[in-house]
Amino acid sequence: MTEDVRRSGADEEARGPGGIYNMFEVMLELSDKLKLLNYEEHFLRKYNVKPLSRHYFALVTNSGEQFYVFTALSAWLINVAGHQFDMPQEYDDPNATISNIIEELRKFGVGTDFPPSKLKTGSGEFVCFVLDRLADSALLSTEFTWDRPTYPQEEQEEDDVIMDEDEAELKLDKVEDDVIAGEESDEEGAEPFLDLGLSSNKLESEGLKHSEIMLSKTNADEWKLEVERVTPSLKVTVRTDNKDWRIHIDQMHQHKSGIEVSLHDAKKQLDKLHDEIQRTLEKILSREKYINNQLEHHVQEYRSAQDKLAHAKEKYKQGSGGVTEHSRTLADLTDELEKVKFEMEDRGSSMTDGAPLVKIKQTLNRLKTESVQMDIRIGVIEHVLMQARIKDKTLMHKDMNKGS
Repeated sequence: MTEDVRRSGADEEARGPGGIYNMFEVMLELSDKLKLLNYEEHFLRKYNVKPLSRHYFALVTNSGEQFYVFTALSAWLINVAGHQFDMPQEYDDPNATISNIIEELRKFGVGTDFPPSKLKTGSGEFVCFVLDRLADSALLSTEFTWDRPTYPQEEQEEDDVIMDEDEAELKLDKVEDDVIAGEESDEEGAEPFLDLGLSSNKLESEGLKHSEIMLSKTNADEWKLEVERVTPSLKVTVRTDNKDWRIHIDQMHQHKSGIEVSLHDAKKQLDKLHDEIQRTLEKILSREKYINNQLEHHVQEYRSAQDKLAHAKEKYKQGSGGVTEHSRTLADLTDELEKVKFEMEDRGSSMTDGAPLVKIKQTLNRLKTESVQMDIRIGVIEHVLMQARIKDKTLMHKDMNKGS
């Protein structure tokens, strides 16, 4: 470990103070080369990768993510360069992936005198070096060439005369009138001459420039006022008839072209969406297979545990059914036992208790008293009846005596 640190320190001293920032320059060149290869559309969108910054592989941010992007980008560049290379997956062996990338790099004729462990971090000088060399090979295979530079044309000075469309049309009409006048003068035998408002002094010599010939003495303000005055009378308005079949045909063609444009854009978007969904499904299937292979033993254990649980639940149901039946019979037996106990207690208490005899004696005494009272009442009533009979007899004797 100390020897590696000493070697790295010695290398940095040998390269100078600016050697540390060399990988940032390499990363900037790499980002330009990737843009020339149109990696935004063919790599980022295709494999659903975030856009890379200009110092993505030069600084350490997330080793796992950077290593995956590094291997995927290397595989894409190798395929663009014309060699067949499978895209790495997340569960692949990193050592095998790095060795395959180094082997392909050697096939391109690039020397690899650095240890493969330097590429495991997914960032650093050697990662930028490998990607830069692979990008060069990809550009060579695509036969990329620089076009000649196009320099912008210098704008005309403000002093030049600028004519709009209306002014050009009026100028053309004036030229045509002058041409017609020249032809008439030719027929009369006169020399043709076009009066464009140019000075005759400038037309004397044949060596004058074209720009000097096109100069005019017409006042620009008066020209504009004349154009503004004449423009309304030159406008021609054509009223469109909505019932005309030509208008309907034009509308149909316009709608057809709009539908084709929209269909083309929608088809592109749908194709991209289909590709993304297809890639996502493939990733899901591969991940599912990997999970099934890794968790097959646990799945079997889970299934056996489920079978045991179902068997235990069945036994529990059977046992609970027998318990409920026995609990019902036990409840019935307890009810009958309570009834029998109550009857036995009632009978035992009646056999040992003297309360019924006391009740019988009390009722007998009550009957005796009631019978005595009845006898007294009967005697009183008989006495009353005897007195009544006696009174009746005396009254009868009195009546008989009175009548006699």
